Amino acid sequence: MNEKLNRELQSLDKGLSALLKEMKVYSDDQLNRSHGEGKWSAIQIMHHLMMSERYSLKYVQKKLSFNPELKKAGFKSTMRRLLVTSYLGSPLKIKAPEAISGENLPDFVSFWDSAKSWKSQREELRAYLEQLPNHLLDKEIYKHPFAGRLSILGMLRFFNAHFKRHRKQVRRVLKQMVPVGGYVKV
Repeated sequence: MNEKLNRELQSLDKGLSALLKEMKVYSDDQLNRSHGEGKWSAIQIMHHLMMSERYSLKYVQKKLSFNPELKKAGFKSTMRRLLVTSYLGSPLKIKAPEAISGENLPDFVSFWDSAKSWKSQREELRAYLEQLPNHLLDKEIYKHPFAGRLSILGMLRFFNAHFKRHRKQVRRVLKQMVPVGGYVKV
C-alpha cells in the first residue's frame, strides 16, 4: 500500500483505539443518553463517524465498479480538501447530511457491538485500499458532500479531520458522566 495512505490509516486506527478505550468504561445506558434536546449521544456520534466512513467507501467502490474516466487530482482538489479539513478544525457548525444524522442514527445500541462493527469496517477499508491500483491514487475518486471531488488520500485526510472533530464532541459528552464503578478519569 502507498506509504501516505498507510500513515493516514494508521492514524485513524490509533485514534479509534484510543476513543474506544475512553468509551468502554461507561455503560450502554450512559453512552446512549442524549445530554440535551437535539444533541447526539456518545454512541450516536460514534455511529455518525462510522456511517460517514462506510458510505464513503461504498461510494468509491461503486464509482470504480464501472471503470469511469477520472480526472487527475490537482491544485483544486487539494484546496477543496484543505477547505473541508480547515472547517472541521474550526468551531463552526454545519448540518450533517441527512443520511448520517437525525433519524438515521440509532436510538439505542450496544457499545461493544458498535466497536466490533467499526473495527471490522476499518479492516474492510484497509483491505480495499491495499488492492487499489497505484494509478488511481492521484485521481479524483471520492466525492465529499460539501467539498466535492477528492483523491483517496484526500478522503482519508477528511476522515482524520472528521474523526478529530467528533472525538472532541464525544469527550465533552463523556465529561458529563461518571464511569461505571464510580472512578473518575484524571
